[in-house]
Amino acid sequence: MSREKPVLKLYNTETRRNESVPTDGGNRVRMYACGPTVYNYAHIGNLRTYIFEDLLRRTLLFYGYDIFHVMNITDVDDKTIREAKSAGLSLEAFTKKYTDAFFDDLHTLKVQKAESYPSAVAHIPEMIAMIEKLVREGIAYQGTDKSIYFSIRKFPSYGRLSHFCLEDLKEGGSQRLESDEYEKETAADFVLWKAYDPTRDGEIYWESPFGRGRPGWHIECSAMARKSIGETVDIHCGGVDNMFPHHENEIAQSESCSGKKFVQLWMHAQHLIVDGKKMSKSLGNFYTLRDLTEKGFSGEEVRFLLLQTHYRTQLNFTLEGLFAARKSLQRIRDCLDRIEHAAETAENHLHEVLEDALYGWKKALGDDLNIAEALAALFDAVRFVNSSIDTHQGISSSDKKKVYAFFEQIDSVLACLPLEKTEETLSEDLQEAVRLRAQARKDKNWSVADAQRDYIHSCGYEIEDTPTGTVLKKKSK
Repeated sequence: MSREKPVLKLYNTETRRNESVPTDGGNRVRMYACGPTVYNYAHIGNLRTYIFEDLLRRTLLFYGYDIFHVMNITDVDDKTIREAKSAGLSLEAFTKKYTDAFFDDLHTLKVQKAESYPSAVAHIPEMIAMIEKLVREGIAYQGTDKSIYFSIRKFPSYGRLSHFCLEDLKEGGSQRLESDEYEKETAADFVLWKAYDPTRDGEIYWESPFGRGRPGWHIECSAMARKSIGETVDIHCGGVDNMFPHHENEIAQSESCSGKKFVQLWMHAQHLIVDGKKMSKSLGNFYTLRDLTEKGFSGEEVRFLLLQTHYRTQLNFTLEGLFAARKSLQRIRDCLDRIEHAAETAENHLHEVLEDALYGWKKALGDDLNIAEALAALFDAVRFVNSSIDTHQGISSSDKKKVYAFFEQIDSVLACLPLEKTEETLSEDLQEAVRLRAQARKDKNWSVADAQRDYIHSCGYEIEDTPTGTVLKKKSK
C-alpha cells in the first residue's frame, strides 16, 4: 500500500504556524544558533537548547537536507568582562577555559559539530562597519554618554517576533539602555557600541570611529551571522529567553542595514525548570553537565532526558527523570541483548513492522519535531521485536540485520541509543554460579537455585533466562 511521503514542517515563532523548511534556493539550509556566553560552565537549561538545535540539525539531515550551521561564541559582553576582571585574567585567557569546557560538553552529549563557530572578538571590525552604516542612515545616534544607540522608533515593525506592539511596550526609564540584557517588555533604544569606562572595562576596549569602547551584545550576532551566512538566514534558533530583546534587536539592526528580511524561520526552545522551580544556586537545584556526570549519569542519559520533551514545552528536570531515562535506554540494550543471544529461526516478517515504525518515526519528526510520537513509534517496535522473539523462540539472521539497521537509522537522530556491544568476561565464580543454578533448576532443587541467584545479584548482576541459556547483565546504577 502506497503511503504519503512525510514532509518536514517547523513552527515559526514569528508567524505562529508550521511552515516548510526554507532553503538557499537549493537543498541547503543556512542555520544560525545563539551559542554560549563563555563566562561560566553551561547549565542544563543551556544544554537543553543546544540539544534541541542538534535534534533539529539531525532531523534536517535525516530528511535529506544539506546543512550550513553557524553557532557563535560570545566572548565579549558585560559578563565576560566582569568575570575576567574579577579573576585578574585577560579576556582571552579567561574565556578560553569556558570555551573549551563548552566543546567538551558538546562532545559528551554527542552534539554534532556546526560548520562554523565564529567568536565575537574576531568580528569587531564587522560590528563597527554595521554601526557606521546605521549612524549614516540616521537609525543610530550617539548619546550624551558617548555610546551609540539604535533608535527603535526608526524601525516600525519592532516587536513583530515576540508579538509585542511597540506602543504597548513599557518605556525604559531613561529611554536608552546600555545593559546587554534588560527587563522583558521594556521599550528603549539599545546600545550598539559602549563607550569605554575604565572602572567597568579595565584594559578591555577597542578603537573605533566613535572612540574607545566595545560592542553591545545584540550587534555581535547580527555581524557574525552576516559575515558567516549572508544578509538572510534560513533558520535562526535559540532559547525562548533570547526572543526579547536579543532576537528582536537582531532583526531591527540587521534589516535596517540590509533592507532585506533577516530570518525566514525562527525557532525557540522553552525554559527548563528543576523540581518544579526556577533553577537557582541558592535553591540547590542548579546543575551543570559536570554535576550530573559526577553523580554517575552518562552523557547519553542526560541527552535522552533533555530531548524527550517537545522543545516548545517547558521541561521539568528531576533526578528521578534521569533514572527513568536510564531505564528507557536499558530497554533498548535489553532488546539488543535478546537479539544477540536468541536462537536462529525462520524469517518472521519483522521488516514490515520496522518499516511501519520508521515511517511513523519520520512522520512524527516531520510534525515540528514531535519527539513524543517519534519515541512512541520506536518503543512500539521494541515491544514487537521482543514479542516476536518470544513467539518464535528466536529470530532469523536476516531479521537481526534489519533490526540493527532500524536502530542505527533512529540513532542517527537520537544519538544516545546503547548500540555498541559491551562484551564482558565473567569471573570463574560467576560462571560457576550460573552453571550450578542451571543444574539446580533442572533438578528442581529450588533452595540451591535461589542461593546461586542471590549470589549473582549480590555481585551486581541481573539474570535473564533465554532460549539459548542464561545471560547476566550489570544492574543499572
